Amino acid sequence: MHPAQMNALRKPKTLIDNRVCFAGPDSELSIYDTYSSTSRFSLDTDQLLYCGMVTGRKIIHHGYHSESHTFLPHESFVIAPDKHIEIDFPDASFENPTTCLAIEISQEKINDIYARMNEREPVKDIQSWQHPPPIVHTHHTSATQHLLQRLFLLFTENHPDRDILIDLGVTELVIRMLRHQDREFLVRYSQNAPDTNGITTVINYIQQNLSAPLDVDKLVKLACMSRSRLYNEFKKKIGCSPNEFHQQLRLKAAAKQLEQGERVTSVCYSLGFSCPSHFSRRFRHFFGQTPRTYRQNALQKSAYNPDSLGINN
Repeated sequence: MHPAQMNALRKPKTLIDNRVCFAGPDSELSIYDTYSSTSRFSLDTDQLLYCGMVTGRKIIHHGYHSESHTFLPHESFVIAPDKHIEIDFPDASFENPTTCLAIEISQEKINDIYARMNEREPVKDIQSWQHPPPIVHTHHTSATQHLLQRLFLLFTENHPDRDILIDLGVTELVIRMLRHQDREFLVRYSQNAPDTNGITTVINYIQQNLSAPLDVDKLVKLACMSRSRLYNEFKKKIGCSPNEFHQQLRLKAAAKQLEQGERVTSVCYSLGFSCPSHFSRRFRHFFGQTPRTYRQNALQKSAYNPDSLGINN
């Protein structure tokens, strides 16, 4: 679709959550623009909703105790089916609208992928595949960002194989979501029960030694596996090599330190990176933004909710 056509479709009919939607097989893509600051806007979901922030900021409230989460560009959130949430748009204006890309996925589609994944690789020793909790909050990796951009183009273009390609793209998105959930569970489980098996032992060791160079020979001994088997099992359970996992954990730890307001150079050296420019390239590739920009956005969040980062007025 030509940009001028898209802009015409997005011409505001309402100032709050103005919606343009495109239907696909077992899914629907919507672009939501909000042109006026407001709070406690109600939203009820029938199907699973995968949302990626494009511009601006949203604060989502949910649950009995009204838990809140702040979302910025290059972040996504997943809302489980049949949930009620309330949204604040603190910065939205007609000149600078808050924009969100949302993909609604049918429960039948989720169940089908869930069943196929569990049949192919059940996680009997720890946990089977589970549906997401009410709100899942993640940072976009570059791969996820590219997938969302590709899906946007597929939904809005008149490609002859449009429905087939959309179905493949949505399937990939769901698999990424489920894999992320299962992987995060395994990482948390390894902290509490590191001796369950060789992989949990290795995961726990990497977690405890983030700032040190990765010693693969040490991992092989801890896992009681050959090098090739360790890499194969790790790839199957975690989705990447031990080296990649080590780098990802270091970058996530760096993000947490930046959220607390620590300086970029200090964070770089404290986590074992030898060169700030190399650290910045790695961080930008993983989070889609530089460490400095990430730190600024985190401080912006704290300005709205000082308690979220432990910063008091």
